[in-house]
Amino acid sequence: MNDMSNVVWHEWSVDKSMRAMRFNQKPTLIWFTGLSGSGKSTSACALEKKLFSMNYNTYSLDGDNIRHGLCSDLGFNNHDRNENIRRVGEVAKLMLDAGFIVVASFISPFIREREMVRKMLKPGEFVEVYVNTRISVCEQRDPKGLYKRARDGEIKNFTGIDSPYEPPRNHEIEINPGEKSIDEIVDHLLKELGQLRVIRTGRDS
Repeated sequence: MNDMSNVVWHEWSVDKSMRAMRFNQKPTLIWFTGLSGSGKSTSACALEKKLFSMNYNTYSLDGDNIRHGLCSDLGFNNHDRNENIRRVGEVAKLMLDAGFIVVASFISPFIREREMVRKMLKPGEFVEVYVNTRISVCEQRDPKGLYKRARDGEIKNFTGIDSPYEPPRNHEIEINPGEKSIDEIVDHLLKELGQLRVIRTGRDS
């Protein structure tokens, strides 16, 4: 284990509250979780696009994109998945410190992983969005052909097939992309985020 005894936290003169005040927004991590093919990335992307058009300062973190760089050294066993989410949580924490609203889309199959990220942040800064799409629907969509490869034994530890997915228990928002259009989903998300005081209702778009 690394010796942290000589590492001292440096306090900066410009802090999160000052950056948030300049941006006129509440730094928040909006975390989309669900099975592969559930519609997480599509919903998260549409939400960020709408928030950006409403003059919020935003940034997106996506599971596949992160694994091309920051987490390219990690596999898909339980230990590596936990480390993947831990790193994402630390990055998101830094971006919230910069004053941003961060929209994250990760399967993040285990409750303990998502709660680990929640505990990194202050109360109210983590909003969990459960993308509740049945696995049968996800398999029918299978946009990347991953379920078929997993069923054929080509991919191991695939969530929903030979690795479990633990649905959220205390999530703030739930959506089902199979039952609504993307515009309806975004409208629902905006309404819920307004009630949670993440965004201000009536903000000009």
